[in-house]
Amino acid sequence: MKQQLRSCACIALLLLAASNPAMADGRVVNKVYHPYVDALHYELEYRLLAQDEQSGKQNLAQLQQLSLGRSIGTRFFAEVYLVAAEHRSRGYELAAWETELKWQLTEQGEYAVDWGLLLEYEDELNSDAQELSFGLLAEKELGRFSGTANLLLVNEWGEHVSNERETTFATQIRYRHNPAFEPGLEFYAGQNYQGMGPVMQGSIRTGIRKSLHWELGSILGLDQDSPSNTWRVLLEYEF
Repeated sequence: MKQQLRSCACIALLLLAASNPAMADGRVVNKVYHPYVDALHYELEYRLLAQDEQSGKQNLAQLQQLSLGRSIGTRFFAEVYLVAAEHRSRGYELAAWETELKWQLTEQGEYAVDWGLLLEYEDELNSDAQELSFGLLAEKELGRFSGTANLLLVNEWGEHVSNERETTFATQIRYRHNPAFEPGLEFYAGQNYQGMGPVMQGSIRTGIRKSLHWELGSILGLDQDSPSNTWRVLLEYEF
């Protein structure tokens, strides 16, 4: 079992060693993307992030995302999001819209590591600020363990944001106990943020080619610049 855990973690360690994580807006904790695409299906997704307040900082309190996506052939998946944010100083507001495209590069099990790419675009609704991200997705399975790593390069521009290029990194190791319950551990890194914590997830079949996927995680800050705890919740209905 120790050898399996070390092998699952090798993807994350290699990418982490090569990266210099940064994320100017503090939205480092999100979700870990897997490089796979299920053909011929739609997806309705809801995400919630809730952060503890940091002393002396007006960090984001909550972020909620609602999206609709669908697969395009057998290799691509496109999704559109609406983003609502709760700021500690001014409450909730509809903050942005996003779109993303995932490309599955390799068949599952075709090579030692499964690969995918992710392209994201975000446009702030209340300010002149845009963000374009390009990500590399990697996953490897060993027995009942799976190791996943995401490395994203981020470019921000606009009148109300510093024009800069950044990176963010996320990794997950999970144990596939059964389809409805898979415990794991996640790590996130970015500018002024490092966090790690336990996650639970699973999928429940609700019909032919229909399922409800859920995720719940508590990501604990590892330094003084990070919120002490960030809760992340995800509900995803595939049909």
